[in-house]
Amino acid sequence: MSVQASNLESEQLPDPTGVAVADRSKVAGQSPTKLAIGRFRRDKLSMIAFVVVFLYLLAAISAPFLVHFGVLDPTSYHEDLIDGNTGGLAIGKFGGVSWDHPLGVEPGTGRDVLSRVWYGITFSLAIALSATFIAIGLGTVLGIISGFSGGWTDSIIGRAVDLTLSFPQTLMLLALSSLGVAFVASFMPGGPSDDIPNGFYVVLVLGLFGWPGIARIIRGQVLTVREREFVDAAVLLGAPRRRIYFKEILPNLWAPLLVTFTLTMPVYVSAEAALAYLNVGIHPPTPTLGNVLRSSINYSTADFLFFFAPAFLIMIIVVSFNLLGDGLRDALDPKSGR
Repeated sequence: MSVQASNLESEQLPDPTGVAVADRSKVAGQSPTKLAIGRFRRDKLSMIAFVVVFLYLLAAISAPFLVHFGVLDPTSYHEDLIDGNTGGLAIGKFGGVSWDHPLGVEPGTGRDVLSRVWYGITFSLAIALSATFIAIGLGTVLGIISGFSGGWTDSIIGRAVDLTLSFPQTLMLLALSSLGVAFVASFMPGGPSDDIPNGFYVVLVLGLFGWPGIARIIRGQVLTVREREFVDAAVLLGAPRRRIYFKEILPNLWAPLLVTFTLTMPVYVSAEAALAYLNVGIHPPTPTLGNVLRSSINYSTADFLFFFAPAFLIMIIVVSFNLLGDGLRDALDPKSGR
């Protein structure tokens, strides 16, 4: 009887992984990564965000090819589709919406809005992705060195973090924009008015001012990881610092780095749009989500669809990346509930 009672109680006990106790044999052979993937797939909101982010990346990658083959045409003017008597507004309802121009045409130029928004995703992604890699790369390396070394090394990096955070990033970027773009153009092809130096300047500023917060997060993680047995074993065996940093500690930081990446990307997508409003970054006719939105502000009342399309897309991208980051954090750390 006691054996049967204990078996009955064990069948009713909840399982921390969310799987029935009767199915523990199926869970026993799963790695932590597979368990995290299972938790993530059960979160419907996170899966929707993942699909939206995937479509966003697919659209950014496909846009240059669609432009090359003539499917998208973001630069051609269509003066016959705008009315000069109304200040260049599109002819027809809803900003000139038609089968050939599903989101209408741009006031004043007649360029296809869908093509410009779609192609602008590519440049916005390139800027946000490059700046994110720079910020995460610097923050990870300095955070690992600071957390593992301690002592005066930790103090110097900590003061560098405080000094970087004390600078007003936006004001510095605006004040040094002309000088910074000219400096970048001095060792890159094209003049200061070209797209490459302007875009690269924004990437550098966002990346070089974005690493301190990431370094603090990584430093806190390293303070825990450095006390693990495998790190002590590597030190006792005389492994060089570089191996300890990148072979022993870094592989154990992939979870916070992944979450940090998904939370940093939308910040830089929004930052590119804000900087475009301040006339810093890539300028038309090359489209980005930021400068398309900036161009549409003057027509927010007369042509609401032209204003709404890039604004809504930026909002969807930012919200989706944030929801994806929240879902990954919950899946990788099941003890932290939302």
